[in-house]
Amino acid sequence: MTDIPRRKMGRTDCALPELGFGAAAMGNLYAAIDDASAAATLDAALSAGLRYFDTAPHYGRGLSERRLGDALRGRGDVFVSTKVGRLMDPDASITDARERDGFHSAMPFRPRYDYSYDGILRSHEHSLQRLGLARVDILFVHDIGRVTHGEADARYREQLIAGGGFRALESLRDQGAISGFGLGVNEVEVCLDLMEAARFDVILLAGRYTLLEQGALNALFPACAMAGTSIVVGGPYNSGILATGSAAAGRYNYAPAPEAVLTKVRALEAVAARHHVSLPAAALAFVLAHPLVASVIPGIADPQQVSDTMRLYAEPIPSAFWTELRDQGLVRPDAPLPGEGA
Repeated sequence: MTDIPRRKMGRTDCALPELGFGAAAMGNLYAAIDDASAAATLDAALSAGLRYFDTAPHYGRGLSERRLGDALRGRGDVFVSTKVGRLMDPDASITDARERDGFHSAMPFRPRYDYSYDGILRSHEHSLQRLGLARVDILFVHDIGRVTHGEADARYREQLIAGGGFRALESLRDQGAISGFGLGVNEVEVCLDLMEAARFDVILLAGRYTLLEQGALNALFPACAMAGTSIVVGGPYNSGILATGSAAAGRYNYAPAPEAVLTKVRALEAVAARHHVSLPAAALAFVLAHPLVASVIPGIADPQQVSDTMRLYAEPIPSAFWTELRDQGLVRPDAPLPGEGA
């Protein structure tokens, strides 16, 4: 079992393991897995030393939370984050596991967005019940922003601000019901906008700070440094392309990777090959080099991916690899690299 170092989360007393488990696949993201396979995956993760697990009601309309809770119940040594912003309303018309919103789940619920005071409190309570846990450590406001909501985004932001959604989260934090809260999104602008309305302990940023793209360095990371807000990096492989490589039909931003992305991945692969480095290992190490990053949570779908993740996390990477990436302009000159300042 690997002893994974922990990093302080913002201004809280909570220290997260720097490597965690993204549990979207436990909700049957892209492909269905049975309960036994999910249980075996979570058991392998715990045996390997993983202690931070991130889930959401959206992941299989409650399926990921149910499976995760079954694996973690009774343990006092784990950290759990889940999300708010969607309520799951019963829907008797759902009777099969055909794909809906990317998930193959027969859970008979229909998602409804609600970022209001009551909606946030209900979402938190419902998640505890699905998990079968008395507490979660972090709540992330899920998928707020124009990418998800389009023209309806202003209305949902109003629920968070004037409608008391942030007030509900602050109340839960003040009571000690959670250790902290923030946003769980894959866009930067909404983070900058909403940081003016609430004090976030942590932001789960999916796919926007990776070996492929570092635009978050422009404004978001400086703002987080000033506010004392940590970052949890989701999607460190940019939906898969940094794990599968350019030769496979890789995904980027939950869709087939465009040619411009494939071109950059090929350039990264060429440098990695010269230095005998696994590209997904570099993807994990790169994001963890930034001092604002409290944890990285790659998505994991089966016991083999648990083993692969632990191997990649432990892989030694020569400093010459990072130097060549920077020299070739494949990472930004202001992006911290592993080993710098150590």
